[in-house]
Amino acid sequence: MAEDVFKALADPTRRRILDELVKRDGQTLFEICARLVAGPGPGLSRQAISQHLAVLESAGLVTTRRQGRYKFHDVNTEPLERIVTRWLRPDAPESTP
Repeated sequence: MAEDVFKALADPTRRRILDELVKRDGQTLFEICARLVAGPGPGLSRQAISQHLAVLESAGLVTTRRQGRYKFHDVNTEPLERIVTRWLRPDAPESTP
């Protein structure tokens, strides 16, 4: 699972999408596209953003909920919290010479 998270975060476009969702959670694909196109950086097509969202969703970093005919995307930090918790957990006590 951690490998999927690292692979998803390796792409700068996916990180831009996550940054956008952190600013305003619960956005539709149309809203995300409008904000990314208006901001700095390379232009992205709707299809490319949709594919990046799918990768983020499969890694567990984005959740999607449907309300009527709209799909809303939310950030899910749980996979990151599990990774950080694993690294912050003390291992066996170090022995001193």
